[in-house]
Amino acid sequence: MNRKKILVVDDEEDIRKLLFYNLSREGYDVECVGSGEEALSRVRAHGYELVVLDLMLPGINGFDVFKAMKADARASRTPVLMLTARGEDVDIVTGLELGADDYVTKPFSPRVLTARVRSLLRRHDEPAGEPDREEVLTRHNLVINTTKHEVLVDGVPVELTATEFALLVHLARRPGWVFTRTRIIDAVKGDNCAVTERSVDVQVVGLRRKLGDAGDLVETVRGVGYRFKE
Repeated sequence: MNRKKILVVDDEEDIRKLLFYNLSREGYDVECVGSGEEALSRVRAHGYELVVLDLMLPGINGFDVFKAMKADARASRTPVLMLTARGEDVDIVTGLELGADDYVTKPFSPRVLTARVRSLLRRHDEPAGEPDREEVLTRHNLVINTTKHEVLVDGVPVELTATEFALLVHLARRPGWVFTRTRIIDAVKGDNCAVTERSVDVQVVGLRRKLGDAGDLVETVRGVGYRFKE
């Protein structure tokens, strides 16, 4: 069986050891490095199925490592889970807007992180196989092609992460329906994925920013959740 290769990038040795132990126990082929420079050298020379990337690195920080990965032909499509001690919205949203697939804040539960890794790898494998019937959703000035993973606002393409796209499609399929954060998590991530209701709020913030004026179509229903404007 071909084992999935994961690169862990963190300057704290204890964190590297913790992640190596827990991810290796899950059957993954894990490599660890302690700096952004080492990370870029590895991703350019080797293929990985996923990168767990700390933001607060000495020298080249995690954001710059991520940008360099996206500019590299070999690494541009590799899923990235950002790991950071900072739980501030601005840092999380910045990472998601750059195109990160998910994030975990320190301190973290190894079981939660492992579940997030498992979910990211599963989602990344999903496109394989026969393509689904083309579905195009037209809502106000927004056009969503679910098969092509394409979003247009006033005819202009908008780049979304896999999670942002899934969230938008889920809401846009039922305009006017109100969904709780828990129902959104179940629909977008799956019943067994360890995510928090707070992470849904962060994804919505990033989604609205990318949609620009069309971001107002994703409405907040206070005390309940979110809906897509009718």
